[in-house]
Amino acid sequence: MRRIYKLLALLAVMTLFAAACTSDSDTDTADEPAAAAAADTTEAASDATEVTLTQSDCDKTYHVITHGDSGTFWSVVEVAVADAAEAVGCDVVYFGANNDAQAQSQAIEGAIADGSDGIAISLADPAGLEAAARAVVAAGIPLYTLNSGVNNYKDLGAVTHIGQTEIVAGNGAGERFNALGATHVLCARQEQANIGLEERCQGLAETFDGQVTSEFVGLDANPDEQEQTIASILTADSSIDAVLGVGPNLPLRALDAAESAGRTLHIGGFDLSSDLISAIEAGDIAFTVDQQQYLQGYIPVILMHLQATNQNTAGGGLPILTGPGFVTPDNAAEVAALVSEGTR
Repeated sequence: MRRIYKLLALLAVMTLFAAACTSDSDTDTADEPAAAAAADTTEAASDATEVTLTQSDCDKTYHVITHGDSGTFWSVVEVAVADAAEAVGCDVVYFGANNDAQAQSQAIEGAIADGSDGIAISLADPAGLEAAARAVVAAGIPLYTLNSGVNNYKDLGAVTHIGQTEIVAGNGAGERFNALGATHVLCARQEQANIGLEERCQGLAETFDGQVTSEFVGLDANPDEQEQTIASILTADSSIDAVLGVGPNLPLRALDAAESAGRTLHIGGFDLSSDLISAIEAGDIAFTVDQQQYLQGYIPVILMHLQATNQNTAGGGLPILTGPGFVTPDNAAEVAALVSEGTR
């Protein structure tokens, strides 16, 4: 999905940046179009689309080009991009490629041709995006990576990466399953070629004391397929007593699959949705790993603007980490209201 945010107010950028980076409970309210994009959905958009909002006279244009699908996770990133656009008062073009590396590469190439002042990209498929990413740097345009890309951003010449270290996040999940007493975890993935999701399962295996089985179980756009695939795996292997869904929808599919298979499981997840938080509050799901995707959309825009207008860079050659944090029954109620507002 492609959106261009041009907004009038040039706000106190550094104040907003500091607030976004130091608090887990920011309650920035998006405008109505952005809030609508953040509605709690569990199904991905089927195709990339374009929307243009034009109101500002700023002479800078920044691009945020991801593999996102405008579903539960990425709608929050879009809200953050819109909020950051308001903060800097400049054009920000958002494009979500719906897990299509070719479409994402073409959008990056288009941003270069448009003379972008800064390009931030996710690297779910590093091999598929390498040529386009290197073309950004060759064109003299500052490159940032977000969400996926912590292992590749330096080699590609990006200024910094904004996201979490996926292996470390998986490590934390493994430790929590150990505490729950699990012995065999199914690590369920919703994308086949996303290195970040594979690293979450790898990190789980590094710290979990029992057995880990990693499987692609279907796309988020096909929740029935996900549930049926997980149920089939559970039926085929009675030793599986836990499921880690490496996204916000799969834990819910695992919960339904466990019921249909007549099984009781320890279930953990990644990222946030109102349904997932409700299940955690009810005690049906043990935890979710929170990478705070709002920051992944907000911070790159602020950093690109500061570099373009004040020659500031951040990170010092290291990634800027937005996680992992954990949402459990102990703090789920505090996070729930923010999820409903579209900022968590």
